[in-house]
Amino acid sequence: MLKRLPWFRILAIAQIALVARRHLSLLTPDERATLARLVRDSKGRPIRNLTADQRAELLRLVRKLEPGAFGRAAFGAVRNPTKRV
Repeated sequence: MLKRLPWFRILAIAQIALVARRHLSLLTPDERATLARLVRDSKGRPIRNLTADQRAELLRLVRKLEPGAFGRAAFGAVRNPTKRV
């Protein structure tokens, strides 16, 4: 049983990567570039390092990624990594 445990983790990570890819594909290439720029420019502190318009754009893009559905799918992948996501 212990030898199989790491494989379950590897499968879970792979499933989460596939879920993330599916959700990122909801954005256009320009939107993905904008999201990456805003996250980078925020330096982890969007209230301090982004303007109100930039924060609104960041929020719009994150909402388009369907974070609730992503979270549910990622949790399902961790809970049952052998099931197709």
